[in-house]
Amino acid sequence: MSGGAPVVELVDVTRSFPGPPEVRALKSVDLAIARGEYLSIVGPSGSGKSTLLNVLGLLDRPTVGEYRLDGVSTGELSEEQRAGLRARTIGFVFQAFHLLPRRTVLDNVLLATLYSGVPRVERMSRATAALERVGLGHRMGFLPTTLSGGERQRVAVARAVIASPQLILADEPTGNLDQRTSDEVMDLFEELNDDGLTLVVITHDAATADRAARSIRIADGRVSEL
Repeated sequence: MSGGAPVVELVDVTRSFPGPPEVRALKSVDLAIARGEYLSIVGPSGSGKSTLLNVLGLLDRPTVGEYRLDGVSTGELSEEQRAGLRARTIGFVFQAFHLLPRRTVLDNVLLATLYSGVPRVERMSRATAALERVGLGHRMGFLPTTLSGGERQRVAVARAVIASPQLILADEPTGNLDQRTSDEVMDLFEELNDDGLTLVVITHDAATADRAARSIRIADGRVSEL
Protein backbone atom coordinates (compact mmCIF):
# COMPACT_ATOMS: atom_id res chain seq x y z
CA MET A 1 0.00 0.00 0.00
CA SER A 2 1.30 3.42 -0.90
CA GLY A 3 0.74 6.74 0.80
CA GLY A 4 -0.85 9.93 -0.43
CA ALA A 5 -4.50 10.80 -0.85
CA PRO A 6 -6.92 7.87 -0.79
CA VAL A 7 -8.40 6.64 -4.07
CA VAL A 8 -11.82 6.43 -2.41
CA GLU A 9 -13.17 8.66 0.34
CA LEU A 10 -16.74 8.56 1.57
CA VAL A 11 -17.59 11.23 4.13
CA ASP A 12 -20.84 10.82 6.14
CA VAL A 13 -22.61 9.20 3.17
CA THR A 14 -26.27 8.27 3.49
CA ARG A 15 -28.36 6.83 0.66
CA SER A 16 -32.11 6.88 1.13
CA PHE A 17 -34.88 5.60 -1.11
CA PRO A 18 -38.33 7.17 -0.90
CA GLY A 19 -41.18 5.17 0.58
CA PRO A 20 -43.45 4.80 2.20
CA PRO A 21 -41.67 3.85 4.29
CA GLU A 22 -38.40 5.54 3.42
CA VAL A 23 -35.49 3.09 3.30
CA ARG A 24 -32.02 4.23 4.39
CA ALA A 25 -29.78 1.71 2.64
CA LEU A 26 -26.56 3.44 3.75
CA LYS A 27 -26.32 5.29 7.04
CA SER A 28 -23.57 7.87 7.71
CA VAL A 29 -20.82 5.82 6.08
CA ASP A 30 -17.22 7.02 6.43
CA LEU A 31 -14.75 5.00 4.38
CA ALA A 32 -11.27 5.68 3.00
CA ILE A 33 -9.48 3.26 0.68
CA ALA A 34 -5.79 3.90 0.14
CA ARG A 35 -4.08 3.67 -3.22
CA GLY A 36 -2.92 0.09 -3.73
CA GLU A 37 -5.10 -1.32 -0.94
CA TYR A 38 -6.87 -4.71 -1.06
CA LEU A 39 -10.20 -4.46 0.73
CA SER A 40 -13.08 -6.89 1.10
CA ILE A 41 -16.63 -5.83 1.97
CA VAL A 42 -18.83 -8.48 3.56
CA GLY A 43 -22.41 -8.54 4.71
CA PRO A 44 -25.66 -10.48 4.46
CA SER A 45 -28.27 -10.02 1.77
CA GLY A 46 -30.07 -6.71 2.23
CA SER A 47 -27.24 -5.20 4.26
CA GLY A 48 -26.49 -2.41 1.78
CA LYS A 49 -23.61 -4.04 -0.17
CA SER A 50 -25.19 -3.40 -3.57
CA THR A 51 -26.03 0.20 -2.70
CA LEU A 52 -22.46 0.77 -1.51
CA LEU A 53 -21.12 -0.75 -4.73
CA ASN A 54 -23.35 1.52 -6.81
CA VAL A 55 -22.16 4.60 -4.94
CA LEU A 56 -18.49 3.59 -5.17
CA GLY A 57 -18.91 2.86 -8.88
CA LEU A 58 -20.58 6.23 -9.61
CA LEU A 59 -23.71 4.37 -10.65
CA ASP A 60 -25.72 6.11 -7.92
CA ARG A 61 -25.39 9.31 -5.91
CA PRO A 62 -25.43 9.72 -2.13
CA THR A 63 -28.51 11.39 -0.71
CA VAL A 64 -26.30 13.07 1.91
CA GLY A 65 -22.53 13.28 2.24
CA GLU A 66 -19.55 13.48 -0.08
CA TYR A 67 -17.77 10.99 -2.32
CA ARG A 68 -14.26 11.81 -3.53
CA LEU A 69 -12.82 9.49 -6.18
CA ASP A 70 -9.13 9.76 -7.04
CA GLY A 71 -9.12 13.25 -5.57
CA VAL A 72 -12.22 14.45 -7.45
CA SER A 73 -15.30 15.56 -5.50
CA THR A 74 -18.09 13.86 -7.43
CA GLY A 75 -21.14 15.54 -5.91
CA GLU A 76 -21.43 18.43 -8.36
CA LEU A 77 -20.43 16.51 -11.51
CA SER A 78 -22.93 16.10 -14.33
CA GLU A 79 -23.93 12.62 -15.42
CA GLU A 80 -21.65 12.96 -18.44
CA GLN A 81 -18.72 13.97 -16.24
CA ARG A 82 -19.44 11.10 -13.86
CA ALA A 83 -19.53 8.64 -16.75
CA GLY A 84 -16.18 9.90 -18.02
CA LEU A 85 -14.58 9.68 -14.58
CA ARG A 86 -16.00 6.19 -14.09
CA ALA A 87 -14.67 4.99 -17.46
CA ARG A 88 -11.18 6.35 -16.76
CA THR A 89 -10.88 5.39 -13.11
CA ILE A 90 -12.90 2.23 -12.36
CA GLY A 91 -12.89 -1.31 -13.70
CA PHE A 92 -15.84 -3.58 -12.86
CA VAL A 93 -15.93 -7.37 -12.50
CA PHE A 94 -19.32 -9.01 -11.87
CA GLN A 95 -20.50 -12.43 -10.78
CA ALA A 96 -22.37 -12.98 -14.05
CA PHE A 97 -19.38 -11.99 -16.29
CA HIS A 98 -21.57 -9.80 -18.61
CA LEU A 99 -19.78 -10.82 -21.80
CA LEU A 100 -21.36 -10.49 -25.25
CA PRO A 101 -21.91 -14.09 -26.36
CA ARG A 102 -21.68 -13.44 -30.11
CA ARG A 103 -18.49 -11.40 -29.97
CA THR A 104 -15.05 -12.95 -29.61
CA VAL A 105 -13.01 -12.77 -26.44
CA LEU A 106 -10.81 -10.12 -28.08
CA ASP A 107 -13.83 -8.07 -29.19
CA ASN A 108 -15.30 -8.17 -25.68
CA VAL A 109 -12.11 -6.70 -24.26
CA LEU A 110 -11.71 -4.17 -27.08
CA LEU A 111 -15.23 -2.83 -26.50
CA ALA A 112 -14.14 -1.63 -23.06
CA THR A 113 -11.74 0.85 -24.69
CA LEU A 114 -14.41 2.78 -26.58
CA TYR A 115 -15.44 5.01 -23.66
CA SER A 116 -12.36 4.93 -21.46
CA GLY A 117 -10.05 7.30 -23.29
CA VAL A 118 -7.66 4.64 -24.60
CA PRO A 119 -6.14 6.05 -27.82
CA ARG A 120 -7.31 4.20 -30.92
CA VAL A 121 -3.76 3.24 -31.93
CA GLU A 122 -3.20 1.54 -28.56
CA ARG A 123 -6.45 -0.42 -28.31
CA MET A 124 -5.42 -3.64 -30.03
CA SER A 125 -2.03 -3.86 -28.31
CA ARG A 126 -3.60 -3.17 -24.91
CA ALA A 127 -6.34 -5.76 -25.46
CA THR A 128 -3.92 -8.48 -26.48
CA ALA A 129 -1.59 -7.59 -23.60
CA ALA A 130 -4.48 -7.74 -21.12
CA LEU A 131 -5.54 -11.17 -22.36
CA GLU A 132 -1.98 -12.42 -22.24
CA ARG A 133 -1.76 -11.06 -18.68
CA VAL A 134 -4.73 -13.20 -17.55
CA GLY A 135 -3.47 -16.29 -19.38
CA LEU A 136 -5.89 -16.22 -22.31
CA GLY A 137 -3.66 -15.24 -25.21
CA HIS A 138 -4.59 -18.55 -26.86
CA ARG A 139 -8.35 -17.88 -26.58
CA MET A 140 -8.65 -14.46 -28.27
CA GLY A 141 -10.69 -15.69 -31.24
CA PHE A 142 -13.02 -17.88 -29.19
CA LEU A 143 -16.61 -17.02 -28.27
CA PRO A 144 -17.36 -16.69 -24.54
CA THR A 145 -19.90 -19.52 -24.78
CA THR A 146 -17.07 -21.96 -25.55
CA LEU A 147 -15.08 -21.03 -22.42
CA SER A 148 -15.21 -22.38 -18.89
CA GLY A 149 -16.57 -20.21 -16.09
CA GLY A 150 -13.09 -19.43 -14.87
CA GLU A 151 -11.95 -18.43 -18.34
CA ARG A 152 -14.96 -16.15 -18.78
CA GLN A 153 -14.18 -14.45 -15.49
CA ARG A 154 -10.59 -13.98 -16.66
CA VAL A 155 -11.90 -12.28 -19.80
CA ALA A 156 -13.95 -10.01 -17.53
CA VAL A 157 -10.81 -9.19 -15.54
CA ALA A 158 -8.90 -8.37 -18.75
CA ARG A 159 -11.75 -6.10 -19.81
CA ALA A 160 -11.69 -4.38 -16.42
CA VAL A 161 -7.97 -3.62 -16.44
CA ILE A 162 -7.43 -2.65 -20.09
CA ALA A 163 -7.84 1.09 -19.46
CA SER A 164 -5.39 1.06 -16.53
CA PRO A 165 -8.00 2.04 -13.91
CA GLN A 166 -7.15 3.30 -10.44
CA LEU A 167 -9.71 1.00 -8.84
CA ILE A 168 -11.23 -2.44 -9.48
CA LEU A 169 -14.68 -3.14 -8.01
CA ALA A 170 -15.38 -6.89 -8.00
CA ASP A 171 -18.94 -7.86 -7.07
CA GLU A 172 -19.15 -11.52 -5.96
CA PRO A 173 -16.47 -12.40 -8.56
CA THR A 174 -16.32 -16.06 -7.50
CA GLY A 175 -20.05 -16.58 -6.99
CA ASN A 176 -20.49 -18.74 -10.10
CA LEU A 177 -17.21 -20.67 -9.78
CA ASP A 178 -16.11 -23.86 -8.05
CA GLN A 179 -13.52 -23.66 -5.28
CA ARG A 180 -10.47 -24.44 -7.38
CA THR A 181 -11.43 -21.94 -10.07
CA SER A 182 -12.34 -19.36 -7.42
CA ASP A 183 -8.86 -19.68 -5.96
CA GLU A 184 -7.30 -19.20 -9.41
CA VAL A 185 -9.32 -16.05 -10.07
CA MET A 186 -8.49 -14.62 -6.64
CA ASP A 187 -4.81 -15.43 -7.24
CA LEU A 188 -5.05 -13.34 -10.40
CA PHE A 189 -6.65 -10.43 -8.52
CA GLU A 190 -3.89 -10.58 -5.94
CA GLU A 191 -1.20 -10.49 -8.62
CA LEU A 192 -2.82 -7.34 -10.01
CA ASN A 193 -2.97 -5.86 -6.52
CA ASP A 194 0.71 -6.68 -6.03
CA ASP A 195 1.35 -4.62 -9.18
CA GLY A 196 -0.27 -1.62 -7.45
CA LEU A 197 -3.94 -1.84 -8.46
CA THR A 198 -6.46 -0.87 -5.77
CA LEU A 199 -8.88 -3.78 -5.32
CA VAL A 200 -12.28 -3.87 -3.61
CA VAL A 201 -14.03 -7.26 -3.47
CA ILE A 202 -17.65 -7.42 -2.36
CA THR A 203 -18.53 -10.91 -1.24
CA HIS A 204 -20.65 -13.01 1.10
CA ASP A 205 -18.00 -15.76 1.12
CA ALA A 206 -15.85 -15.69 4.26
CA ALA A 207 -12.91 -17.51 2.65
CA THR A 208 -12.79 -14.99 -0.20
CA ALA A 209 -13.10 -12.06 2.20
CA ASP A 210 -10.34 -13.37 4.45
CA ARG A 211 -7.81 -13.18 1.60
CA ALA A 212 -7.94 -9.38 1.65
CA ALA A 213 -5.45 -7.34 3.66
CA ARG A 214 -8.35 -5.43 5.23
CA SER A 215 -12.03 -6.28 5.64
CA ILE A 216 -15.08 -4.26 6.57
CA ARG A 217 -18.59 -5.44 7.36
CA ILE A 218 -21.79 -3.74 6.32
CA ALA A 219 -24.96 -4.50 8.27
CA ASP A 220 -28.22 -2.55 8.19
CA GLY A 221 -26.50 0.14 6.13
CA ARG A 222 -23.69 0.77 8.62
CA VAL A 223 -20.02 -0.01 8.05
CA SER A 224 -17.61 -1.36 10.67
CA GLU A 225 -14.02 -2.58 10.52
CA LEU A 226 -13.30 -6.28 11.04
